[in-house]
Amino acid sequence: MRYERFALVLGFLLALSALLFFGWLAEEMMEGDTARFDSTITSAVHEHATARLTTAMKALTMLGSSVVMTPLAILTLALCYFRREFHALKTLAATFGGALLLEFSLKLAFHRPRPAPFFDLPTPATFSFPSGHALFSFCFFAGLAALLSPRLASQKAKLGLWSIAIALILGIGLSRIYLGVHYPSDVLAGYAAAIVWVATVKFVNELHLKNVEGEWSAAGFTLK
Repeated sequence: MRYERFALVLGFLLALSALLFFGWLAEEMMEGDTARFDSTITSAVHEHATARLTTAMKALTMLGSSVVMTPLAILTLALCYFRREFHALKTLAATFGGALLLEFSLKLAFHRPRPAPFFDLPTPATFSFPSGHALFSFCFFAGLAALLSPRLASQKAKLGLWSIAIALILGIGLSRIYLGVHYPSDVLAGYAAAIVWVATVKFVNELHLKNVEGEWSAAGFTLK
């Protein structure tokens, strides 16, 4: 019980910190104060460009695109449905659906123009702030890792799962900076928004489970 409370408080503090960070970053971006930071980080990343690395970054950015993420999300939800794991289905559907709505709303709210891409890539049609790739990949891979890790027996397997999820999330975000289709502040804002949303879904989920357990206990049943 103490561990659960500690985890809940820690998650709340993390979400609050991410929300405050997003608000501060958005204000700095609107005032143009992130320009130097964005330019410095983008230049430092692009200095390491190679043909092989460019190919890898294009693959990562494709992985995080709606062309790939949407079918993967639908497949994941379908698997939950056919396995009759309805709680996981509702949790992931809320996570994925909320991430899309959040991305769409925030991009329209801030309408930041895109930077000029590198490697003769076309400029994406959507606005730049925050990065949708960073936001949705965080929600997708962190959501899957949170769902699957409790089912793994060994700590090594859990650590491996989370390591892969984190590597993919960071790799996709880095690819957006490397290819020049996002400012670094866009990617950081995407991660911050994702942390807030994932923590919100987690909190509501835990609250719902506690209420259900309380109702069953009052009726003389025990949930296991």
